Amino acid sequence: MTTRPAAAVTAAGLAAVLLAACSSGSGSDGASGKGFAGALPAHAPATPTATQTPTPTPTPLPAGPYVALGDSYTAGIKIAPQVGDPKGCDRSGANYPSLVAKALGLAPGQFQDVSCSGARTGDLTSPQQTNGGANPPQLDALTPATRLVTVGIGGNDAGFMEVVTQCAKDNLVDAVKGLVGSGRAASPCRDRYAAGGTDEVQRKVDAAGDRLGRALKEIARRSPQARVYVVGYPALLPADPASCGPVLGSTLAPADLGFLVEKEQQLNGMLRKRAESAGAVFVDAATPSAGHDMCAGGARWVEPPFPAPGLAAIHPNAKGQEAVAAVVLKAVKG
Repeated sequence: MTTRPAAAVTAAGLAAVLLAACSSGSGSDGASGKGFAGALPAHAPATPTATQTPTPTPTPLPAGPYVALGDSYTAGIKIAPQVGDPKGCDRSGANYPSLVAKALGLAPGQFQDVSCSGARTGDLTSPQQTNGGANPPQLDALTPATRLVTVGIGGNDAGFMEVVTQCAKDNLVDAVKGLVGSGRAASPCRDRYAAGGTDEVQRKVDAAGDRLGRALKEIARRSPQARVYVVGYPALLPADPASCGPVLGSTLAPADLGFLVEKEQQLNGMLRKRAESAGAVFVDAATPSAGHDMCAGGARWVEPPFPAPGLAAIHPNAKGQEAVAAVVLKAVKG
């Protein structure tokens, strides 16, 4: 009987976990609010003297209603406590929208979280089927009275989790070829998606941007008085992917890890561009998450392919949700 090579075992396990991560929730894709300040106190500005510069009146914080829209990175898949219906949305009561609402002191009736794991931009205007029932069109939660909206979506439209999974598969096949003497490619995943000179991932990101742009216009139409914040995705990998060796092993080519970093940057860049074009605010979650990626050990905000027990692979953990909540609050408070 022969023994299966260690590299192939590692890659096979990684690919299997990634596939499981992508099938969680609807089939695609505990923290507290402590430490977050509440609404800023309203102080009357001092009367300026001849030598003083008038103090600008701060923009008042939204008092609600607040509606949170998004996919699994917003919903908080597998983070306790799981709340709301349908159960297939895997929505956490400790996700960043819930923490933001708590920090703003919003009453339950002033906050509605309709995010859902696996959501795409099309699910903003159409029902989303999950393994626990249908989630109504997310934009149906908006009204003319809505004053605050956060949107965290686009990764599933771009097929980002599918790209991560395919990269694991391609590297597995390439590793096996290397073991039988065929040699390894420098970047088998990049080779796949850039075949023929066309960047297939960029094409999907651009198409997702078009759909998001239309969705943001619809949000503005339904809730014209709302302040809208488009929330980006946290960094999944460090700037130097080679440092992920202890976590991801040597099977995944460093060049392909770099490829994934590049694709996530393109995705966040698209979200920023679309937010600014629509007059919304882009909330950068990638920059503050530097050093807290899936390979950062105990400091990580995103779980690796082999996550801590009970958590979702390649998704934010409770620390990650707290961190994003802090960034969103900073943006809201201006």
